Amino acid sequence: MKKIRCPYFELNDRQRAYHDKEWGTPCRSDRKLFEYLMYEVLQCGLSWDTILAKREAFLTAFERFDFEKIARYGERDIERLLSVPGMIRSPRKVAAIIHNAKSFIELRRECGTFAKWLWAFTDGRMLHNPDNAASNEWVVPARTELSDRIAAELKARGFKFLGTVTVYAFMQSVGLVNDHARFCFRYKALTNRDNQSRQ
Repeated sequence: MKKIRCPYFELNDRQRAYHDKEWGTPCRSDRKLFEYLMYEVLQCGLSWDTILAKREAFLTAFERFDFEKIARYGERDIERLLSVPGMIRSPRKVAAIIHNAKSFIELRRECGTFAKWLWAFTDGRMLHNPDNAASNEWVVPARTELSDRIAAELKARGFKFLGTVTVYAFMQSVGLVNDHARFCFRYKALTNRDNQSRQ
């Protein structure tokens, strides 16, 4: 039986695999949260498919997004990263990732974990897009009041390249919000999952 997905992810097998296994799945690992957050930095001005196509290059270049290691990178590391095959050649984005790793560590020092800080915005539960729940259409906002709040707090903590639209895309990717269409096979699975205890 053919799986019915959110239309945006039917471009190719790479997009379909990401949709089926990752997009919207609640994430509570600080390393993975940092990874997904930095993909949004890298995506600015580019398509999501470009990011997925270059993902292995990013994972290799940034040591699987080990934020402790990245925070120690210097100017020579920026030059090295920009020469990695497949890397997006934006010195500003690479420098922002290094800067954000330092801000990420500071936030963890204050709050214990980034996951604890992030999920506190929703009292630890996944939000469900009410427009998708009430319609057979696929309704996806570009931003919400919550993404405005999170983006503002990240900015206040020194994070770069993370405006409200970028933060909302991050919220979707890590399951803070379920934006799957009601007709998508993942919608029901994630709705049921939200009724269960998640650690």
